Amino acid sequence: MATYSTLICAPIMGKSMNQMILDIDKAREIGVDMVEIRLDYLSSFNPYQDIQILIKSCTMLTLFTYRPKWEGGEYEGDDSIRLDALKLAMELGANYIDVELQVAHEFISSLDEKTREKSKIIVSSHNYHATPSVEEIGDLMVSIQSTGADIVKIATTAGDITDVARMFQIIVHSQVPFIGLVMTEKGLISRLLCPKYGGYLTFGSLEEGIVSAPGQPTVKDLLDIYNLRDIGPDTKVLGLIGKPVSQSKSPLLFNKTFKSVGFDGVYVPFLVDDLAKFLAAYASADFAGFSCTMPYKEAALECCDEVDPIAKLIGAVNTIVRRPSDGKLIGYNTDYVGAISAIEDGLRGSDQNYHGSGSPLEGKLFVVIGAGGAGKALAYGAKAKGAKVVIANRTYERSRELAALVGGDAITLSQLETFCPEDGMILANTTSIGMHPKIEETPIPKHALSAYALVFDAVYTPKMTRLLLEAKESGAAVVTGVDMFIVQAYEQYERFTGLPAPKELFKEIVSKM
Repeated sequence: MATYSTLICAPIMGKSMNQMILDIDKAREIGVDMVEIRLDYLSSFNPYQDIQILIKSCTMLTLFTYRPKWEGGEYEGDDSIRLDALKLAMELGANYIDVELQVAHEFISSLDEKTREKSKIIVSSHNYHATPSVEEIGDLMVSIQSTGADIVKIATTAGDITDVARMFQIIVHSQVPFIGLVMTEKGLISRLLCPKYGGYLTFGSLEEGIVSAPGQPTVKDLLDIYNLRDIGPDTKVLGLIGKPVSQSKSPLLFNKTFKSVGFDGVYVPFLVDDLAKFLAAYASADFAGFSCTMPYKEAALECCDEVDPIAKLIGAVNTIVRRPSDGKLIGYNTDYVGAISAIEDGLRGSDQNYHGSGSPLEGKLFVVIGAGGAGKALAYGAKAKGAKVVIANRTYERSRELAALVGGDAITLSQLETFCPEDGMILANTTSIGMHPKIEETPIPKHALSAYALVFDAVYTPKMTRLLLEAKESGAAVVTGVDMFIVQAYEQYERFTGLPAPKELFKEIVSKM
């Protein structure tokens, strides 16, 4: 694949010079293009001596920033001292310096011609409250350019993921080098898709959680999960729509597979508050397909232009593909295939006496916990295989509605504790109960698990939930959410790419997660 020019920059935020130098070494090993040396983090700072040492320590490009409190930094002293240190960094050979819009005009005007030529100047503006309109961002860009900036940097805050679309619009039409980032998790795609839209650089932290701005990914994730070096203008964007999405392993699975087979695509997490608004904001052909997880599987049905008959029957969509010919959104459900196939394989593997040619689910009592999109998929799939279906949900009304839809029975979640009409039942949890970080939770007490021959949990972070651990201890066969995840992902991959799913590669990648 081609290499694109967006630089990866790691902020260096050590409180001491020793820590700064250690972090610079770490950044070099990881493979960044540039380090942003945040002078405002140093607890003790001797400008002439320390800047010289820091520049000599770097084999990468250097960007010096001395951010004041009033622009989200740590420096609280006299502004003239701060700006003198940035001027000194230029004189000593810094490749770039960053100065805030509020003081940029005065600062740049004060430089003599010789100093001005030594470094590129990034003039930055940070909005920690919102993302303005396209017009306002455009006006801000003009203000920054008028200072004599070499590179424009605008960082805003995402109230909604659709805010990022406005930043992309500005970046892609910019005639000057432009760094446009949207902070917080809802703005993450602004950092991941920089090379697609022509952003000058993106920031990645050296360690998880130690960030210079909210929502910053690690350099390791940029390189190893999102293949940032391979993203370019023609890269197709795919991703997971949900709330939450940060726990998903889908980006790792799809992106590793894309890289292995040479497909020019990237799969990213979309933290979405309003599905219809999101789909309207990202309606270009570049956004080629989406996986849908909680809580949007049912809402997705209404947002698609066309829905596959099985997905319509289930009442839930977990896969949306944009048809290239006309841009229409087509909805599918791959959940039921993934889960039912994994459960059938689990039953065949656990029952040595089973030699039938039909489904091992036929005639079995199949209890589904949850009446949302995944619950509907499992209930429909089990019924289609000849199982007797019972829906257990916290809200009885929802249980009853789904049971009526598939021709099953309904109970409440509390009734499940004593529900035991027959032995050898199947239990399928389709709720998020027990998902990381609330791994101590379980939808059903251990003593109620003894009547089940097999227990399935759609949760796959962690792989072995408390429900599955206790089911195993109670003598039941268990099927993990990872088993379902792999099988349903085969069909998603094929619909997204038009290529046959490399099943062995999928299994290999998932086994290493």
